[in-house]
Amino acid sequence: MTHGMRKGLTSYGDPGFSLFLRKAFIKAMGLTDDALKRPIVGIANTGSDYNACHGNVPQLIDAIKRGVMLAGGLPMAFPTISIHESFAHPTSMFLRNLMAMDTEEMIRAQPMDAVVLIGGCDKTIPAQLMAAASADLPAIVVPVGPMLVGHYQGEQLGACTDCRRLWGEFRGGRLDEIEINAINERLAPTTGTCMVMGTASTMACMTEAMGLTLPLAASIPATHADRLRSAEASGRQAVAMASANSPRPSELITAASLRNALVVLQAIGGSTNGLIHLTAAAGRLGLKLDLDDFDRLGRAVPVLVDLKPSGAHYMEHFHWAGGVPRLLRELGELVDLDARTVLGGTLRECVDGAEFVRDQAVIRPRSAPVKPVGSMAVLGGNLAPRGALIKQSAASPALMTHRGRAVVFESVQDLTERIDDPALDVNADDVLVLRNAGPIGAPGMPEAGYLPIPRKLAEQGVKDMVRLSDARMSGTAFGTIVLHIAPEAAAGGPLALVRNGDLISLDVPARRIELLVEDAELDRRRAAAPSAATAPPDRGYAALFHRSVLQADEGCDFDFLVPGRALRGESPT
Repeated sequence: MTHGMRKGLTSYGDPGFSLFLRKAFIKAMGLTDDALKRPIVGIANTGSDYNACHGNVPQLIDAIKRGVMLAGGLPMAFPTISIHESFAHPTSMFLRNLMAMDTEEMIRAQPMDAVVLIGGCDKTIPAQLMAAASADLPAIVVPVGPMLVGHYQGEQLGACTDCRRLWGEFRGGRLDEIEINAINERLAPTTGTCMVMGTASTMACMTEAMGLTLPLAASIPATHADRLRSAEASGRQAVAMASANSPRPSELITAASLRNALVVLQAIGGSTNGLIHLTAAAGRLGLKLDLDDFDRLGRAVPVLVDLKPSGAHYMEHFHWAGGVPRLLRELGELVDLDARTVLGGTLRECVDGAEFVRDQAVIRPRSAPVKPVGSMAVLGGNLAPRGALIKQSAASPALMTHRGRAVVFESVQDLTERIDDPALDVNADDVLVLRNAGPIGAPGMPEAGYLPIPRKLAEQGVKDMVRLSDARMSGTAFGTIVLHIAPEAAAGGPLALVRNGDLISLDVPARRIELLVEDAELDRRRAAAPSAATAPPDRGYAALFHRSVLQADEGCDFDFLVPGRALRGESPT
């Protein structure tokens, strides 16, 4: 097996010349033959002026390089696409697969014996996991880490659960413009990802639970010296992995480790996005996640981590309470501690080294959980033939069983234009329905599932309503919100048949979301349904996305990137 500078030689028809030319150019950077004989560790650089969450990436690269060199390797940083949730049009999810393709191809194209993946906001770690699974080169993930909390008027604040809550207060007239502007400057006081259990923190915790990071890497604050020490240690470990050509992602992303990640997802009150991303990464290795199995875990695994939006605290508090290793210890037999990690051993060794923090209340014992059941439930019913998801830990208990009249929005644009119209026919008991916001319909399945409370109801003090859509929502959001309805409206799903005034029944204990309309009437509506309102894109990445993206229950990956998966619209052979 070739390695180092001899790996993946550029094709000139003469391998000797290919190596000669490669070494000639790399020596222009002052490297010696001794350096070029060492194991090469690639470092995926996701630093970007558009990605404030990754503002510490230059320091992390320096620390990783130091660790690689201390262990006798040669570090080589290279840039990839970087995605920030708030700076990606039309949505970061639209670009996740592009980043995954970019990262995979750069790992394949450039000589490296192992790779360190620096990720964080929100779709970067998912894209990197997908890429690593497909490239199957020894890989270790270094999360950028969560930011520290902000403060306003004696209250701790954090992006972005508090930004949504306080924006709702502003919309409802309970905060004025001076107050909301002051809050705006306090919500994100440092670099790093959102300090609540949003998608970034969720993915970091699940990645650690799968053994793809060093212990505690998910929770160390972005600004702390320990973050740099962890990065240095990750560089050291990458050299060991490069030398052994192991463990590779296919050895770490297994049925056991995926189940561990799903248990942790339920126990941390994690983001609903985590299920989509984990499904996509698993799919790259031909592994499937079963929604019914995930729902059974939700009934058996309690929420143990007291973090917003399901609880009260923030990621730095989770870290100082012991982080993922302490959580795994509390979960006990619910996780498989014999699963392997990048250190070459098992999760059991990480758990044995977990710090015991006296009197902390952030990571609860199973005897005193934050919630007695897991954070998420999978729903079926005639509105969701292939499933839907609700984050029950961040929903209103009074709305877990509810029947209401549908108020339908045809698209994100329609929602934007009408939600605050004083003439909108809506009351607090209604069910807000957004469609054509899925992977194909939007496109890109934006985080529009967090439909705002209509202004006239917000001004009356209404803070939650049943809302449902084929979109996603931020892991930082709170509310009784049904998401990921599959198939989506734009793919012919029954959500397209809902009309204003129809009765909709939500029954979370029974795991059902039902449109209370006779089957014969639905058949009539289906037969009369118009064809797609707009023509699909005809060029570029948008056309590729529209042609190839899968539904939420399949991880929204591209069909041609999933081994053994037929192209969309074709029958399996």
